[in-house]
Amino acid sequence: PRAGTQPGFFCIRRSNHIKLPSFSLSLRDISFDEECCMRVIILGGSGFIGRALTQALISRGDEVVVPTRHVPAATPSTGPEYQLWDGQDHSSLSQLLNGADAVINLLGENIAAKRWSSAQKERIISSRLLAGQALVIALQMPIVKPKVLIQASAIGYYGFWPENASAPDCTEDSPAGSGFLATTTIQWERSTQQAEHLGLRRCIIRTAPVLGLGGGMLAKLLPVFQLGLGGPVGTGRQPFAWIHLDDEVAAILFLLDHEELSGPFNLVAPEHSTMNDFVQSLGKVLKRPVWLPVPSPLLRLGFGDMADELLLAGQKASPVRLLEHGFVFRHPTLDSALPS
Repeated sequence: PRAGTQPGFFCIRRSNHIKLPSFSLSLRDISFDEECCMRVIILGGSGFIGRALTQALISRGDEVVVPTRHVPAATPSTGPEYQLWDGQDHSSLSQLLNGADAVINLLGENIAAKRWSSAQKERIISSRLLAGQALVIALQMPIVKPKVLIQASAIGYYGFWPENASAPDCTEDSPAGSGFLATTTIQWERSTQQAEHLGLRRCIIRTAPVLGLGGGMLAKLLPVFQLGLGGPVGTGRQPFAWIHLDDEVAAILFLLDHEELSGPFNLVAPEHSTMNDFVQSLGKVLKRPVWLPVPSPLLRLGFGDMADELLLAGQKASPVRLLEHGFVFRHPTLDSALPS
């Protein structure tokens, strides 16, 4: 049972997917707790953020379904329910959505996985749009629809700036910017816009680079810095927005649970930092020198225009709407977010 459900009582969910024990129950044995467990469908649930979110939902008593192309051969009884899905078929997805309380769409090709060739850019965009389109079509079918959709996006929506000093402070009311990331995120957000007309409450999470063990950028940087080979990236003066994995997950749960909230939210730590701030803090917590700079021309040679948007530039953004509605960050500063 979820917190607040009396010990010894069973939690009956608010959906069609009601599961009852095989033995008989009297009404006094059942708690009809409106705040108890939800059935949540997570598209992209096997990724870095999705895995952490899945565990957080399960730990608080929610039921999680992860549609995936590859169902694990063996799964623990305490884990999520995996269901085969190719990322595009709306018919099979509608069956999974039927009676669910919420759907979270995190699905999309990792933007930093490979150099941005024309083919890779197409994969990054199409993986997001095909999933979003399939989701909307599935929701249009005659099913008991979820009440809320959490739609992933990124703070690249606002554009990119090479100098922190000249970068504007982007809030949720700031206009969309230019560049590949901005173009991609604009389309990504629009891909599920129709869900609002179908009666779903939709929250858009414009997420900054996520810091946490087990994935993300720290998985690539920690081995380098632990060897004492870390250093400034480019000028080091570019803005560096970030959020800790714990706060990313907590913010998504916050939006799931607060039925009055909808629209875009910046999932980014309140502290404004530069790339130099980040590498110096990482070196300090690891007790390693930060001395080996990575020159801009070398990054451009290795990563092409991906370097200009992801590595040599960034965004200065603030989580205005989260803070206005009472969300409290567990890791508001780099020193509290980086592993020691």
